[in-house]
Amino acid sequence: MEDQSQAPTLHVAINDIEPPIEREFTSPFRIGRADQCDISIKHEYVSRQHVEVSYQDGQWWVEDLHSSNGIFLNGKKVMRTPVGDSTQIRLGIAGPILALKVVHPRAPQADGDRTMVERYIQRYFSGKSDEAIGEHTVFLRRAAAKVHARQRRNYQWLVAALVVVLLVAGIYAWRVQRQLTEQKSSAQALFYAMKSLDLDIGNLQTLVQNSSQKDAGLAEIQKYRARRVDLERNYDRFLATLKVYDPKLTLKQKLILRVARIFGECELDMPKNFEAEIDRYIQRWHETDRLRTGIQRAKVNGYIKPITDELLAEGLPPQFFYLALQESGFEQYSSGPPTGKGIAKGVWQFIPETALKYGLHLGPLIDLRRPDPGDERHHFDKETKAAVRYLKDLYDTDAQASGFLVMACYNWGEGRVLPMVREMPDNPRERNFWRLLTKYKDRMPQETYDYVFYIASAAVIGEDPRLFGFDFDNPLATN
Repeated sequence: MEDQSQAPTLHVAINDIEPPIEREFTSPFRIGRADQCDISIKHEYVSRQHVEVSYQDGQWWVEDLHSSNGIFLNGKKVMRTPVGDSTQIRLGIAGPILALKVVHPRAPQADGDRTMVERYIQRYFSGKSDEAIGEHTVFLRRAAAKVHARQRRNYQWLVAALVVVLLVAGIYAWRVQRQLTEQKSSAQALFYAMKSLDLDIGNLQTLVQNSSQKDAGLAEIQKYRARRVDLERNYDRFLATLKVYDPKLTLKQKLILRVARIFGECELDMPKNFEAEIDRYIQRWHETDRLRTGIQRAKVNGYIKPITDELLAEGLPPQFFYLALQESGFEQYSSGPPTGKGIAKGVWQFIPETALKYGLHLGPLIDLRRPDPGDERHHFDKETKAAVRYLKDLYDTDAQASGFLVMACYNWGEGRVLPMVREMPDNPRERNFWRLLTKYKDRMPQETYDYVFYIASAAVIGEDPRLFGFDFDNPLATN
């Protein structure tokens, strides 16, 4: 064990709890929820014995005591980490933050020496001493005056040079910022050209299906898809140049950006509060067991692969899997409450009108909240194919390849959403969920807003559930 008498003082501050805690230590200490810990924190993410902080090998170390929620450094879970001059450790994925700072002792100053130096300055260089001075002191003062005059001239040149340097640096910074702005604008234009091409591919697929010259049509589609791959490659180069996925970003932040991209949103055009909103809904998933049980039910019933296969076959993100989870929790015989459009049923919660439109047969219990073997909305294979076709139709037409707009249509009803959407310019840049929010937030039900963010946040969690404190693996990675 390191000699603790040699340990520098460690300052510990926890400011995001009430009341805040501020302590200093020179010997090992423990932090946890238990009263016997040196620092006791009553918080849901803090275990009874969470971490131990000790001085070893010439520095302070923080070590996880096999806590339930772990410790995180810069968003990454660690078991043990050294304390630098200033380090922040989070207890649990959303627990309190420990601000740790090593307090280095200052070298004592020799007051006697300092006083003597001040006396010499006063006598020989200030010209303010009341003592009688000799010829030696006079010459010293004259020499000092000449040195000071030379230094002033040098300083003037130095200041002038510094002004020039700052001016050049300012011009350079302005040019770099303008170049970055132009690159960002070009990248955004490239992204929305890519989304427009997605729409063209979708429309072409519809034409080919109804054409007698399918082979020629399919060859044309392949050309479009090759162009789409090139556009995406160039867009990714722009992102690398602009450092959108900066190494300083946490893995959680990168996943949030990637999921937005998967659902057809541009990383460079996201609302400022998007990450905070996703975080808020991730915490809501922590408050219920609905996500874990829904995914488990989908696994047991063998739903995951058929859903993702159908989505991928239509060129849709497999993450629309989480839309079905939000709708029913994958309960095959689920029935929704009575509405003006009838009772929604099945894993995908089709209302009668949409079910008929996509070729599903309705059973005799259409008006009752009861399982109905004669209703094809309870037949998983048939309703999944119908649901994916419905999503595809929304995605390729008025929703302009915006996954979040598709979700809003699915929940609120295309008959309510699409008339508002059609009032927006007919292009992916101007027709998306954020523009809908800007114009019609006061008309959108809170249920629909929640619906979109529950699905988006579930997709983020699903990319790396254990990073977010959930005890299951990515359900889409096993297919």
